[in-house]
Amino acid sequence: MLIESTARAGIGLRQPHYREFCARRPAVGFVEVHSENFFNPHDAATQVLAAVRTEYAVSLHGVGLALGSACGLDDEHLDRLTALVARTDPLRVSDHACFARAPWAGRGMVHANDLLPVAFTRGSLAVFVANVQHVQERLRRPILVENLSAYLDFAERDFSEPEFFAELARRSGCGLLLDVNNLMVNALNAGADDAQAAVCAWLDELARHAPPDLVGEIHLAGHSRQHELVIDDHSCVVSAPVWSAYAHALRCFGPRPTLIEWDTSLPTLDVLLGEAAHAQDLLDAEARARRADNAMRAAHAAAECAS
Repeated sequence: MLIESTARAGIGLRQPHYREFCARRPAVGFVEVHSENFFNPHDAATQVLAAVRTEYAVSLHGVGLALGSACGLDDEHLDRLTALVARTDPLRVSDHACFARAPWAGRGMVHANDLLPVAFTRGSLAVFVANVQHVQERLRRPILVENLSAYLDFAERDFSEPEFFAELARRSGCGLLLDVNNLMVNALNAGADDAQAAVCAWLDELARHAPPDLVGEIHLAGHSRQHELVIDDHSCVVSAPVWSAYAHALRCFGPRPTLIEWDTSLPTLDVLLGEAAHAQDLLDAEARARRADNAMRAAHAAAECAS
């Protein structure tokens, strides 16, 4: 029986945990994998994913579409993603708000193999809308686009970042994969006096511009300080300020499926499951608070009608 995933916490399933995860079958809401690792329909990893999919909802999270690339998408990459989606029937499909592809004189089309940021301009928005719509037409489903951790900013700007994502969703029909850790990394690198307050202000602005159902999934992860930069390296537990900002996001947008990302310096599976359990506690607390608020509103309305 498929484990329910709505407003549940999940974990990123990585190769070192395959054997233990399949043996223990922990009670997590869903698992998320990097799409590109499963493009080969015949390798061992794909067979593991197929077995996991019989009992768990799966979310596919890509790093290679380069949705902000003005030169368009890599058709072969999109073909392989389309085939993976058909095989897996995932709960959600997502990728990043970045560019990575561009023509290089004498070398044809090159791929940077990185998540490079874009300026929040009308031109960038038009590129994203066209590419996102192309992906969604091929996949026959809406996708989620993730906000980046970016280590530079652009002077040219027509939108704030929250406005950009709200407008992208309005024009293309996509949703947002809200990465709270990325927001914290950006606030810290920008030298915000109170990074947590800056992240909460970003979330409040998004809530003002976007419908409540814009956020289709939330990512949480750890970060580290390396020399003068804070790096989104997914190498440690979620920090206390990120947990606090996450709770604020739930108040803004309601309980949303939440993933614990951990990609480097992988811990034991129990540590990863413990982080997911903490996220689940916060999801459940927000759900209870909303039910209580709804009950109170209904009681007040009934009392007014009776009077």
